[in-house]
Amino acid sequence: MAMEIERKFLLQETVERLAEQGIIHIVSEQRIEQTYLALDVDQELRVRKITNVATGELTFTHTFKQGNGLAREEIEYSINESIYEQVVNAFQAVPLTKNRVTAEWNDTVIEIDIYDQLKLTVLEIEFESESEAHAFDAPDWFGKDISDERQYSNKTVWRELQKK
Repeated sequence: MAMEIERKFLLQETVERLAEQGIIHIVSEQRIEQTYLALDVDQELRVRKITNVATGELTFTHTFKQGNGLAREEIEYSINESIYEQVVNAFQAVPLTKNRVTAEWNDTVIEIDIYDQLKLTVLEIEFESESEAHAFDAPDWFGKDISDERQYSNKTVWRELQKK
């Protein structure tokens, strides 16, 4: 199982403005639809349909994550469209939808998720170790650190969507 170590921030600036000011350089953009198949306090199982905005290329993934907060174990692998559609149709859940902008900032890759169903933009940055993540001093424009705030987790947001 691979370890995912990331910090998340509540971004208040728009991606367009950051790019115009030369603060970030946009590398790619994806359209993501994700549906959770099973959730527990510290585990999740989900599928995603990912569309490359520039090319229209579709990919599908199945992901298992364990843990909460800064560091979590993750297994992700590709599935085909048929499997994705069968699973999503069986669950009849409302997918969480967002655009993910991958950008470079100071030779560092960041990902910015812009959600559709709620007014929320989250910046994520991954690290090689927990000590590196703790030592990272984020610039003010990143916004509030929400790494440990569960109300901003994708699975919490997805659960709320199912209630509507």
